[in-house]
Amino acid sequence: MFYIKEVKQEDAEIYWKLRLEALKTNPEAFGASYEDSIHTPISEVTKRIKNESDNYILMAFTESDQAAGMIGFRREQGIKLRHKGMIWGVYVSSEHRGKGIAAELLKEVIHRGKDLEGLKQINLCVVTTNQAAVDLYKKLGFKTYGIEKNALEYKGQGYDEELMAYFYK
Repeated sequence: MFYIKEVKQEDAEIYWKLRLEALKTNPEAFGASYEDSIHTPISEVTKRIKNESDNYILMAFTESDQAAGMIGFRREQGIKLRHKGMIWGVYVSSEHRGKGIAAELLKEVIHRGKDLEGLKQINLCVVTTNQAAVDLYKKLGFKTYGIEKNALEYKGQGYDEELMAYFYK
């Protein structure tokens, strides 16, 4: 079993430890790199944690309070873009995969999005080699609207990203 909670500024160190694990373990899956991020002071990480209805980070924890997974959400700004939100940084530690944690984190973001006035869609990008994630997103109602060739490059290897969106009815 696990529970989900919104990351608060006082949780910065717990969040950052899991974020760095994600970047180190799956470097091909994220736009940020471990090599760049490891030097970020915790004070800067703390400032980035917003706790707003349209800009937040959720984490999943085991019953013994071990950080197991995370997801970020932020709404686009500006009159012409506010109808869109973006999911970023989805990650579940390898020892906790296959337990439905990513699905529950995604469902929570989708549910919260229903309460954001004027939000019509949530976008995300996923490397095409991560078939388990692609399948999960499709199962939850995300639709593919494009592929970006070589969206990410890491150590000379290019990675394509599938661009997906969830549309509110």
